[in-house]
Amino acid sequence: LDGILFSGGADIGLEHFDGEPHPTVDVEAARDAIELPLLRAAVDADKPFLGICRGFQVMNVALGGTLYTHILDQHPNALQHDQSEGKPRTFLAHSVRVEEGTRLAEILGAPLVEVNSLHHQGIKDLAPNLKATAFAPDGLIEGIELLGHKFALAVQWHPEWMTSHEEMRKLFRVFVEAAGD
Repeated sequence: LDGILFSGGADIGLEHFDGEPHPTVDVEAARDAIELPLLRAAVDADKPFLGICRGFQVMNVALGGTLYTHILDQHPNALQHDQSEGKPRTFLAHSVRVEEGTRLAEILGAPLVEVNSLHHQGIKDLAPNLKATAFAPDGLIEGIELLGHKFALAVQWHPEWMTSHEEMRKLFRVFVEAAGD
């Protein structure tokens, strides 16, 4: 096993982060049972991994962080982050400000990128040892990395639906290169 991609999907069970119940929560318990310990094992083994959307949330929760279970109801001045209703997955919903000096900034090569947005949950409390690397205009964290790890990076958006953008292709390319080392 050279690297792990933690992909998008359903919500993480509230019991894993003492989450606030919400009627929109749709849990995939079988994935929780596999992905949360798998991510911790990847950290311990210094195996490269990339998280996308749910994978971004798995990274935060597995390492001790919490989530907003429904951003619009729980995050002050929140944007509509679930742009899936009637729009293609390629729809660029908002910009993301990328923090200077981070691995994500090095990969994307731009301080501001336009992204799609297909989630209703997001990071509330960042896990210890994680660094926030990108932010939506409403302040919601959209990128994270684990400092001191070979390659442990996650984004809240879906770069796999944005392959016409060179910076998103580069994100996958750098992950594959890290897994090949």
